[in-house]
Amino acid sequence: MALILDKTEQKIVDIIDAHRDEIIAFAKDIYTHAELGYKEYRTAEKFASFMKNLGLETKEGLAVTGVKAYLNEEEKTNVSLALIGELDALRIPEHKYSNPETQGAHCCGHHAQLAGVIGAALALTNEDVKKELDGQVVFFAVPAEEYGEIEFKNSLTAQGKIKYGGGKCELIRIGAFDDIDLDIVHHTGDKDISVGSHSNNGFVSKVIRYKGLAAHAAGAPHLGVNALNAASLGLSALAYQRETFRDDDHVRIHPIITKGGNLVNVVPDEVVIETLVRAANKDAIADAAAKTDRAFKAGAIAVGASCEITTMPGYLPALSEKADESVLAAAEIAAQTSENDYQIVQEDTHAYSGGSTDVGDVQHLQPVLTFNTGGKVSGLHSVDFDIVDEELAYVVTAKIFALSAYRLLRDGAVKAKEIVANYQPIFTKEEYIKYMDSFIKTETYS
Repeated sequence: MALILDKTEQKIVDIIDAHRDEIIAFAKDIYTHAELGYKEYRTAEKFASFMKNLGLETKEGLAVTGVKAYLNEEEKTNVSLALIGELDALRIPEHKYSNPETQGAHCCGHHAQLAGVIGAALALTNEDVKKELDGQVVFFAVPAEEYGEIEFKNSLTAQGKIKYGGGKCELIRIGAFDDIDLDIVHHTGDKDISVGSHSNNGFVSKVIRYKGLAAHAAGAPHLGVNALNAASLGLSALAYQRETFRDDDHVRIHPIITKGGNLVNVVPDEVVIETLVRAANKDAIADAAAKTDRAFKAGAIAVGASCEITTMPGYLPALSEKADESVLAAAEIAAQTSENDYQIVQEDTHAYSGGSTDVGDVQHLQPVLTFNTGGKVSGLHSVDFDIVDEELAYVVTAKIFALSAYRLLRDGAVKAKEIVANYQPIFTKEEYIKYMDSFIKTETYS
């Protein structure tokens, strides 16, 4: 049975439909100019300019590139709802729309989130719609959700520009979520439309730096200490840990070598490995991290090299979330206006991918409502990823963001207040920062 739209809902749908070409053009521009985490200067400027052109108070440079735009002039009115889109992309230089300047490609679908947020802003800033909202709406573009380039992020930490590698983690730390009560997030998925979320893995990040001794690789290898051999042994030792991980913990460890030596005829004296250590719960992350350190330490000891392991906090495990009735109703309206199907994500299930998101960190402090839209081909993070249904990927996303905000904030924001009142946070902000800081360490083995 189709939902009957009220006057404001119909206006929201009509406004977004009228701006369809503008929303798609914005998405395509971001799609073809992808930038990597904490480097999203062009993307952030485009988002900020769009919000300023709508007459919104805008804050920029949050956690390097983050942007917040406020629907109302007051910092907080009644209850504050954030619509979140992520700025960053992945380093996939082989993708057909890879940015040649950054080697970035939006094979993650983050550009669809941003298109959805700006589309929602077009509707919610309409005076007839805005007057029906009994609360604040924050249009929030956040940096660095994809946790890559660990050494680069560690360099930003050393410079005092950030403390955490994840954008939302850093935004929590600096207080950018302090004036927000609840959030709506989106991701590109496999189904037309889905509402609710699985749980996901959390992780810590590690940079392993082996130090050996350079020598002529052919003439005097006996005078050198081969750091690449040490790294190879460490990787082999790590592989032998895998049978010790419990299936229910969903452990994933996936290292890459970012430096393997300097010249083929010189014994490698420095090798650098980056890895994430993921699992479904905090205890499993700690166990897998200890085994990872032990394996890489063994490689150093075996050949007489030294091994420096720098550990940084990553993301907390994301929590399974029941489909919210307001977002579900918004999804149903968007589905019937675009002839798409929608479904509810089964509660208390773990994502099959074993991936991670810093949305989980926000969930530990405040309620987060999730929906997905499709429109893609191939898997996320793959070179063949592409958007084939722009209406579903971008325009429907905007409708669900905007309609959800309206349903949550109408009638005195009764639905939003109910969600906030019933939410039981796992951490206070101060407890969260203390927990994250407990992971920061550098240890050397020789």
